[in-house]
Amino acid sequence: MISQPYHLYVERSDASKNMARYYAMSIEPNLFGDVCLLRNWGRIGTKGQMMVHHFRREEEAVLLFLDLLKRKRARGYRPKTIRRNSLL
Repeated sequence: MISQPYHLYVERSDASKNMARYYAMSIEPNLFGDVCLLRNWGRIGTKGQMMVHHFRREEEAVLLFLDLLKRKRARGYRPKTIRRNSLL
């Protein structure tokens, strides 16, 4: 059982380079009692690609989650910001 939820969605955009990417991760249990780290990435607005990592222990999944988060932040990925005016 997962002790706490782990979900991440970050984006990286640069209009001058025609770049609009997303990266999403979550840690989920599977039907066999193992822990999975699910990773999705691609161009914003597309299905993108997916990779699943299987672990016996939650701690191993969390270590990879945090390492990948650190790498993505270093490359310029940031959480998506919502404009207040667009909600009205």
